[in-house]
Amino acid sequence: MPNREVVKEYATKEIAVIWIPKKCIHSEICVKTLPKVYKPSEKPWIVPDNASMKELKSQIDKCPSGALEYRLLNEVSKETKSNIMEKKIEVLKNGPLMVHGTQEITHCDGRIEIKEKAAYCRCGASANKPFCDGKHRSAGFEG
Repeated sequence: MPNREVVKEYATKEIAVIWIPKKCIHSEICVKTLPKVYKPSEKPWIVPDNASMKELKSQIDKCPSGALEYRLLNEVSKETKSNIMEKKIEVLKNGPLMVHGTQEITHCDGRIEIKEKAAYCRCGASANKPFCDGKHRSAGFEG
């Protein structure tokens, strides 16, 4: 039986917060930004009703690994491909290279992935290259 990627979804009437645990690098940006929404010691650990849609979107857009995503649920606020932001690249202090915007990634085995954002490893220690898996912290990477 093939391994299925675990994907959890937590929804309000307007927005669904999607969490992909395998991608999470535990940067804790979500918990630090919206502690009333993200409560790792509770179940469910994500309570999107505790923030506005604007707050949730803003926080999710800051997730460095792409483990958090959102989907808008009502017709009035549906975003279209024409609204996708231009590419933006951030060099995170002592961390990954964060690339925002639609990107097509061709892996060395020929596999193609489309992502809206991705955190790329800069330290060389990731076990999930070319993506960051948070190992820069234990490797003592500075940059």
